[in-house]
Amino acid sequence: MPKKVRELIKELEQAGFINRGGKGSHRNFVHPDVSKSIVISGQPGDDAQRYQEKAVKVAIEESKK
Repeated sequence: MPKKVRELIKELEQAGFINRGGKGSHRNFVHPDVSKSIVISGQPGDDAQRYQEKAVKVAIEESKK
């Protein structure tokens, strides 16, 4: 069962990422210790894509280093 987009957003915010906004259903999250910004697209109730879940996991791990 895939996670919901709202769950990914919650995980990013708890890890210290800041939502810089976006256009339409896209949101850009940045963190001072992570080199790339993370883009999450979709409405909060939508199922997250597998690549989005992986990108969030990698970014959170990188922020903890």
